[in-house]
Amino acid sequence: MELGLYDGAYYLAGYAVECALKACIAKETQRHQFPDKKRVDLSHSHDLLQLIRVAGLEDQHRERVRSDPDFETNWEVVRRWSEQSRYRRHSHESAQALLVAISERRHGVITWIRLH
Repeated sequence: MELGLYDGAYYLAGYAVECALKACIAKETQRHQFPDKKRVDLSHSHDLLQLIRVAGLEDQHRERVRSDPDFETNWEVVRRWSEQSRYRRHSHESAQALLVAISERRHGVITWIRLH
């Protein structure tokens, strides 16, 4: 991460999680299928917990949080992200913590999303 670009790194890292969850939602729609309008409307959100619900991953997420304390810690860091992050200042430490929570090889949030 380049010095001084912590705000952008934090903001965009959170969008990576959002996009990964939306990819899980999108893969459920088959080619030439007309998607359910309610599901489409619910997926137009930046709320990560709502996207987990729309993706049908709520039970898997709850189980992973319950069974993996390191994942739970990482999830708590990621959960604090919002699209409003673009309007806030972020330190090197907070940006680094979010990047690690997302990308950690065994307990990271993106690692978990990729399983689904």
